[in-house]
Amino acid sequence: MRAAAARQGRGRALLADPDPHRARRRLPAGHPVTGRGEDTGRLGGWRAVAARLTSLRLRLVAVFAAVALTAAVSASGIAYWLNRDAVLTRAQNAALNDFRQAMEREAGSLPLRPECDQLEETARRMARSPHNYRVLLLAVNPEGEPCAKSSDGEFSMSAVPGALTAAVEKRREVNAANRFEYHLYWQRTTPGGDPYLVGGAKVMGGGPTGYMLKSLDAEADDLNSLAWSLGIATLLALIGSALLAQAAATTVLRPVQRLGDAARRLGEGQLDTRLRVSGTDELADLSRTFNRTAESLEARVEELSAREAASRRFVADMSHELRTPLTAITAVTEVLEEETDSLDPMIAPAVQLVVTETRRLNDLVENLMEVTRFDAGTARLVLDDVDVADMVTACIDVRAWLDAVEVDAPRGIVARLDPRRLDVILANLIGNALKHGGSPVRVAVRTEDA
Repeated sequence: MRAAAARQGRGRALLADPDPHRARRRLPAGHPVTGRGEDTGRLGGWRAVAARLTSLRLRLVAVFAAVALTAAVSASGIAYWLNRDAVLTRAQNAALNDFRQAMEREAGSLPLRPECDQLEETARRMARSPHNYRVLLLAVNPEGEPCAKSSDGEFSMSAVPGALTAAVEKRREVNAANRFEYHLYWQRTTPGGDPYLVGGAKVMGGGPTGYMLKSLDAEADDLNSLAWSLGIATLLALIGSALLAQAAATTVLRPVQRLGDAARRLGEGQLDTRLRVSGTDELADLSRTFNRTAESLEARVEELSAREAASRRFVADMSHELRTPLTAITAVTEVLEEETDSLDPMIAPAVQLVVTETRRLNDLVENLMEVTRFDAGTARLVLDDVDVADMVTACIDVRAWLDAVEVDAPRGIVARLDPRRLDVILANLIGNALKHGGSPVRVAVRTEDA
């Protein structure tokens, strides 16, 4: 009977104040609550930022943008290099072909040892080409002295790379694969950071050597304009891809968001939550799976609720059924208790034991009925001003725990509460302490400002 009463008390701690030790949960003195709140708010802010940065929408947009940027940059780079090669090749071939013809037409008509004035005049005529390049002619004058004249007076051999000079002056053997002793050679240079095309050739039969210098600034400007255009196109493509990614992410994530909201409502207890399913894609299959899961969960919860209701009805019915015979038994035991003094001394202890256990059984049934009323939502507090020390002592005494429990409860601590529920709470706490911690158990009662 004692074990049953203890189990009943431990199992229904909800009958009492849900926080009987409120004072133990207070913050220690001197701890700044505002600082902790600021830290918590700052931590929550960082978590919110981290959630935004790691959101699926942002990752989808970032992937779309990265793919679009890679494709746009690759296409722009390929287009730039192809156009660059085409522009430079076209300008270069045109200028070199014109320079070759000018060397054959103008320089080829000079004598083997021309005068310096003749070289200068010929260089100027050659430089009048529509391709706008400068000319430098080298030869030996009639006196046997080297002579170098340019079309503008500034173009000199210092602007010609040494490797190009060596290639132009080198004489090749004439054979079936090589019909000429000398060839036209060219090289792109960037003296001072400006792009130039330098070409050189030697007149067949020992005539003068000529060099041309053409600025490629116009072609470089065209290529820069092309690069800017491709950069702007790449930026526009990136912006467009980001907008398309945002739209695509919204389309993809809308069902996921609906699924998350439905799962949240289901977790809050709305078991009739269902998703509208349309289509045959993976998200539709996921929605169907969620609906089947919700239906199964709802059916299981309804089944458990029905079983719990049946259990509560059984306990309530059993409590009422036990109360009727217990009333008669209690009346008989009260009569026996009154006649204890007149009974045989050998029988009196047994009678007293029956009286005590009957009262405990009656309390157990009353507590069980209280539980059923609590489950049914009809339980009410019966408040009274009681001495907490007396309640603790009575709870320990009626359960025969005086030898295993030390009580430190000064009298005079009066509280307004429901005595029955306080008894259940005390029995729950002390019984658990004896069962799991062993004796002796020390119970102390103190007052503390809230």
